[in-house]
Amino acid sequence: MEAPLSHIRVRIAAVAVLLAPLAACSPESGSDAAARSAGHGSTEAARGRPATVTVVPEGRGVRAGETVKVTAAGGTLTSVTVADADGHALRGTVSADGASWVSRRKSAPGTSYTVTATTAAEAGTRSTTTSVFTTARADKVNKVDWRPGANTTVGIAQPVSLVFDHPVTDRAEVEKQLKITTSDRTEGSWGWMKDWSGRDRVDWRPKEYWKPGTKVTLEAELNGTDSGDGGWFVRDYSTTFTIGASQVAEVDLDRKLLTFERDGRTVRTIPVSGGTPGGDKRSWRGTAVLMAKEGRSNMNSETVGLGDSYDKMVNHSMRLTWSGMYAHAAPWNHQWFGKANMSSGCLGMSDADAAWFYGQVRPGDPFEITGRDTKGTVAPGNGFGNWNVPWNRWQAMSALR
Repeated sequence: MEAPLSHIRVRIAAVAVLLAPLAACSPESGSDAAARSAGHGSTEAARGRPATVTVVPEGRGVRAGETVKVTAAGGTLTSVTVADADGHALRGTVSADGASWVSRRKSAPGTSYTVTATTAAEAGTRSTTTSVFTTARADKVNKVDWRPGANTTVGIAQPVSLVFDHPVTDRAEVEKQLKITTSDRTEGSWGWMKDWSGRDRVDWRPKEYWKPGTKVTLEAELNGTDSGDGGWFVRDYSTTFTIGASQVAEVDLDRKLLTFERDGRTVRTIPVSGGTPGGDKRSWRGTAVLMAKEGRSNMNSETVGLGDSYDKMVNHSMRLTWSGMYAHAAPWNHQWFGKANMSSGCLGMSDADAAWFYGQVRPGDPFEITGRDTKGTVAPGNGFGNWNVPWNRWQAMSALR
């Protein structure tokens, strides 16, 4: 007896329901499984792969004076160290995204640097990479003579002065490496000039005389800087000094008097005899700065272009210019002190006054010299004649203006 059609339809539906879960649990086709397995494997490999680090420069004999750049692909930089064999490091900064690091200082000539970079990969894997590069040696080295010396106390007119062994043709690049820090944020500027010796020189002076008690620091981070035709700098320079009491020597050559003031008060008035009028023996005018206290020294007129006028030992010598102007004891001229200018250009005074004055002054004290018959104003490079340049002109002497 045949089953009713409705019963046959129910059985077919039931079989379909029972087979459905079997179909869902059946194995994938070969191609689908391979594709899924390959994708899963490459993801895991990527997650376990360390970041790739690149360092520029690289190799041996590379050009000095370049910054060092470290980059990371597939991760971020967590720390970077670039150091020479003595452990001196080139400090640097990591970018905001952690993908790169750039040194703030430049590589120095003839130096081997080891670069150590630690990275974190995208999945958190950390790794450290080390590489080495060596810079070419400098074919010419530029050295610096600087004033004042470290840990000294100087007068209110003392500039910071750097004189270079070789020409500086890239003045802007050199000036960028020079930093002055003061305890009271003194306003000042660098100015380039030729020293009396003919060498290139740069001085930093305040807009006005220093305030007593100011602490001053020079940081000349020149190592690795190319000065141009003059060669490379291979070291840094620094000095720290303090400004002493306000002391000013006012010299009136018309009256033949030197007035010594401290903190705005007259301490002593000293009769002097300045340079003889009417020729090469005249004194300089303007502001000169006491460069050094040289004590007992030999003075020979031939060294300053005055022929055989004199050759004698002089006591209490205080140098004011490179061209040979001093303040000193001049007992041979005693009849002219306070009466006439009869020296060979210096400021002469009695033994007693010179001894007292020598004990009071310090390098950096200004000598403000006036007089009708002089041979001109002290030039910036002739000692420290910087104060004879108006402030706006002095600022224009900077290579960065």
